Amino acid sequence: MLKYKAVEIFTNEEARYRNKPVADAAMQYVRKLKIAARCTVSRGVAGCSESGEITTDRLEVLSVSMPIRIYIIFPAAEMERVLDGLEPMVNDGIMVLHDLDVVCHRVRNAFFPRQLKVRDVMTADVASITTTTRLSDVVQLLLPSIFNGVPVLDPKGRPVGMVTQGDLIRKGGLSLRLGLLTECDEQCRKEVLNPMSTRQAEEIMTRPVIFIAESKPLAEAVDLMLRVGMKRLPVVDEQGKLSGMLSRLDIFNTVMRETPDWKAFAEQKVEVGDLKRVGDILRRDTHTVSPETTLDEVMRIIDSNDMQGVAVVDPQGKLLGLIADQDLLGYFQSGQEGFWQRLAKGIHSTQHNICHGDLQQCLLETTVGKVMQTDFVAVREDMLIENAISQMVEKGIKRLPVVDEAGCFQGMISRDSLLRTGFNAAM
Repeated sequence: MLKYKAVEIFTNEEARYRNKPVADAAMQYVRKLKIAARCTVSRGVAGCSESGEITTDRLEVLSVSMPIRIYIIFPAAEMERVLDGLEPMVNDGIMVLHDLDVVCHRVRNAFFPRQLKVRDVMTADVASITTTTRLSDVVQLLLPSIFNGVPVLDPKGRPVGMVTQGDLIRKGGLSLRLGLLTECDEQCRKEVLNPMSTRQAEEIMTRPVIFIAESKPLAEAVDLMLRVGMKRLPVVDEQGKLSGMLSRLDIFNTVMRETPDWKAFAEQKVEVGDLKRVGDILRRDTHTVSPETTLDEVMRIIDSNDMQGVAVVDPQGKLLGLIADQDLLGYFQSGQEGFWQRLAKGIHSTQHNICHGDLQQCLLETTVGKVMQTDFVAVREDMLIENAISQMVEKGIKRLPVVDEAGCFQGMISRDSLLRTGFNAAM
């Protein structure tokens, strides 16, 4: 048997706590505790109180304040937390505490609460452009943004297209990813952006634009994003005007805010169904290199690697570091001939500058061990995907290496795989 407690609150519809109905305040408090608790609110059809008042649907005057019963059940270990918050709410009523012997407690994992609407999660007041916005201005707009895409609006404020990083690279002449461009100096940016200043957004924008209404359930928006392979969706109001953007990061922030402590549930013998772990979504086909691998070879691997990164391991497979194209920026002389073409057509940097002279010779002689990141975040296969999401959001990273107990590299996980697995498991 599991040791549980139950709280009953007998009150009425008129009772308030901080200008909210007591029933609403109690439910919100219990939900925010993120514990293994369930709350039920029942509205009576008739009742009487200590003052002698009678409430019934047969009396016109007093029928506006029907009796309310709030019933909350939770593990006994959580009693103090629950009572501390609920007791002050009861300014008109009775609160009762019961001991319960629970035979079993089972719950199904939910990636996020089903009642959430797009408007509850989206980022509001986002930047936008028009069809005549210059591509160089689009890039400048996106550089400091958390988004890699921007909606294109008509004169009435309605989305008619999207310009994404992919559009800028494939059709707009952008010679390197936005993340790399942020590392460039002012002269580098000018050389990249000047050729784009004569072209306009309407030439390259993706259309027709796919968007979602702010009143739609969040689950519907996530399903749409996964089906069409979009990382972000423009959000419109009832008039069809842009009201915000919904991105994977918005969804992950919601998961972090709303997800209960599943580990605590397990410790309290609560059976949680459909939980997914990192090992369920792990990509094991990711590339690895040794510290002695040359940068020439690494750059070829990165070019063909959709993860945009490579793991560095020792002969026993232990993860030593990570290397991505950004890690190469500070190891080449500013303005060195040839590096522009090799690494996304152009980087200027003043850090380290260990690579002088002939570029190709330097690439063949410089090893990964001199360039790799050694201060990295890694996760284990048995970690819940919700916890992996927290790691990504808190550290601001898009992919995570996975290691076993001995620190040996097992593969990589990405934002897309986390969203897809978590959402599908909860539906």
